[in-house]
Amino acid sequence: MITKELKNLEDPTAASRKRDHIQLAFQSQIEERKLDQRFYYEPLLSPHPEYLEQKGISFLGKQLKTPIWVSSMTGGTEMAQRINHNLARACKEFGMGMGLGSCRALLRSDETLADFDIREIMGDELPLYANLGIAQIEELVERQEVFLINRMIDKLRADGLIIHVNPLQEWLQPEGDRFKKPPIDTIEYLLEKADYPIIVKEVGQGMGYESLKRLFQLPLAAVDFAANGGTNFAKLELLRSTSDHQRIYEQLAMLGHSATEMVLMANQLIEEIRDKLKCRQVIISGGVKNFLDGYYLINKLALPSIYGQASGFLKHATGTYEELRNYVNMQVKGLELAGAFLKVK
Repeated sequence: MITKELKNLEDPTAASRKRDHIQLAFQSQIEERKLDQRFYYEPLLSPHPEYLEQKGISFLGKQLKTPIWVSSMTGGTEMAQRINHNLARACKEFGMGMGLGSCRALLRSDETLADFDIREIMGDELPLYANLGIAQIEELVERQEVFLINRMIDKLRADGLIIHVNPLQEWLQPEGDRFKKPPIDTIEYLLEKADYPIIVKEVGQGMGYESLKRLFQLPLAAVDFAANGGTNFAKLELLRSTSDHQRIYEQLAMLGHSATEMVLMANQLIEEIRDKLKCRQVIISGGVKNFLDGYYLINKLALPSIYGQASGFLKHATGTYEELRNYVNMQVKGLELAGAFLKVK
C-alpha cells in the first residue's frame, strides 16, 4: 500500500496544484466566440519543442535561427543608442535580423553614428539593413549624390538598404517633404545604380494591390508590408499637428491594409504574375502582436517570409537587456510551440 507521504515525495506540488485547479477552474473557461479559429490544434503529432531539431531559416542571404525581424524604429535621439544596442544583443542571442531606423542623419555627418553602429554587437552572420525615406533618395538622385548611400552603408557595415515609402506620413507631418515623382520611378532608378540589396516598405498603412504588383516585379531583396494595425506613422504625425489639421485629415490616417489582407493580395499576385515575379521574399509586419499572429501569417503566405515587430520590441528595449531578453525568449518559445502543435487552416 502506497502511503500519503510516499505520494507526496513522488509529486511534491500535487496538493497545491490541485487547489489551484479548483480555485481557477471557472476563470479558465473560454467562450466559443473567443476561440482562435485560425488553427487546427494537433496535440498528438509532436513532442515538446525542446526535443525537436530546430532548423534555421535562410533569408536575405543569411541564416536566421528564428523567423523574426526587428523592424525599423529609431535613431538620433537620447534613448536610441540604448534601444538599438539592446536590440542588437537580442538579435545576436536569438538569431534575428534587424532594420535600423531612418539613417538620414548619417548621410552627411557621423554625429549620431554611435546610435546606429551595432554591427560589432550583432555580428556578421545576421542581416542588418540601413534605412532611408523615399524623399531623401529622390533628393539624392536629383543632386547626383547617390554615392552618399554607399558611403552610409559602408559606415554601418550594413548588408543593404531599406527604403520606406510614406506619402501620407509626409503629407501630415508638419515638417514633411513632398514627392516630385512617383516613388516607384525613384526605386527603379536606384535599383539600376545600386550594388547592394534593397528592401521596400511602408510605414504602418501597408500597400494596395497595384503597388504590391509593381514591387514584386522588381529585383528587390524583399518587400516589407508594414501594414495597418501597428504603429501608424501618418496618425503619429497627425497627433503632432494643430487641432484643425487633425479634424480635417483624421480619416486619412485610418486608410490602409492589414497584414492579413496583404498576404491574401500577395498570394493572388503570385498566381497572376508568375514568371514576372522577381521579388521572392517578404517581411510581414504591421499589427503582428505576438507569435501566434506571426506564425499564422508566415504560414499563410505562399512565399518565403519572416515576420517583423517594432512596438513590442521597443516597449521592452528601453530598459535593461534582461527585460528585453525575457520578452524575446517567450516569443521564440511560443513560436516553437506553435510549430509543434498548430496547423494553419
